[in-house]
Amino acid sequence: MSPAKSERPLYRAIFVFVLAPVAAAVVVSVLLLFGVSPHAVFYIGFVLRSWLEYLGKPVPNAVGVIAALSFWWVVIVAIGLLWDWRRQRNN
Repeated sequence: MSPAKSERPLYRAIFVFVLAPVAAAVVVSVLLLFGVSPHAVFYIGFVLRSWLEYLGKPVPNAVGVIAALSFWWVVIVAIGLLWDWRRQRNN
């Protein structure tokens, strides 16, 4: 194992648990700021809320917002990890 790889877990943890959630909130804010419909930005959350309501469970709006932000977080993490994997493969 090379010395550079031993440092990577800390950087990955910072990216996944600090930078990616902040970036997800920024992405949602920017999309809303530039006029994208809230229904489009929070689509995943609306789908989850309506599915849970269909099952008969009362669901607050926060569940939809958290689901949408989690979706954007997963997208950002996937892109970042793919970027890191490709960069390591090319070195």
